Amino acid sequence: MAHDESPTARALLTLELLQSSPGITAERLGERLRVTERAARRYIAILREAGIPVESERGPYGGYRLGRGMRTPLIFTTAEALGLVMALLDGHHDISDATGPVGSAVGKIGRVLPESLSQTVAAVRRTISAVPDRSAVSPEPDITTSLVQACDSRRRTTIAYTTEHGNERKMVVDPWAVVVRHARWYLLCWSHTADARRVLRVDRMSAVDIEETTFVRPEIDPLTEVEEHLGEGWAYPVEVVFDAPFAQIDRYLPRVLGRLEPIDDTHCRLVGSTNSPDWYAHELAGRAVPFHVIEGDEVRRCVATLGRRLLDAAEH
Repeated sequence: MAHDESPTARALLTLELLQSSPGITAERLGERLRVTERAARRYIAILREAGIPVESERGPYGGYRLGRGMRTPLIFTTAEALGLVMALLDGHHDISDATGPVGSAVGKIGRVLPESLSQTVAAVRRTISAVPDRSAVSPEPDITTSLVQACDSRRRTTIAYTTEHGNERKMVVDPWAVVVRHARWYLLCWSHTADARRVLRVDRMSAVDIEETTFVRPEIDPLTEVEEHLGEGWAYPVEVVFDAPFAQIDRYLPRVLGRLEPIDDTHCRLVGSTNSPDWYAHELAGRAVPFHVIEGDEVRRCVATLGRRLLDAAEH
């Protein structure tokens, strides 16, 4: 008998389904357990006999759910446990360091897993290495936790922040969202100190003080807002027109290049800025549509240089 077909395994799976899908019906429960609806109700009865409070509601929107205050142990499948470890590696965390917060957490998870699964997780930790992202800087967990709580409760916050030039300052902000992008952590917020929208590096914060004052967060896409903000305010302004409709370019254009806006049915405009015109030129050349640099002498020169290099390469 396969391990997922044994009565004990199905009872544990029933418990997991009640926890992850409150309100699940007997019919749906039977489908997930690969048993009849009557057998699914029998597993509910087994859990109740074991002292686990399972509530039920009748009617078209009824179903089963765990009683209030019930806490169940973590139940991982092999794929879930290994997926968690792989995600930590992919994020360039040093999970081999048992003294660090990430390595310590993975160690605790491993100790409560079944022996066969914990051995597999341990083998992954021993044998797989992740190339560190030199540009990534991990923020303090306590700082990040406070910011997430402030975003979730929508309460105004005072933060101690170190600017790019090393100046320390206090800022009063409405924290809208915490965004992780390419292994960097950002706070998207409205700064009452600057009276403007700001994107702040979480790793540059040394203190977070959550106030009682609440705020209303605007309806926004946090990731889009952060990426568009990262394309603003640099040394060299750029304006580019693409000979393609907005919908075609918008699908794959990196937001950090700037703001894209439609002109007509066959053209759209990109308005942005950069500190690295050579990189910007390469990004533009990577788009599979004709474009014209309308503004931005530095970027225009880099585009011309790149074009000559490609023509020289083709001739040779």
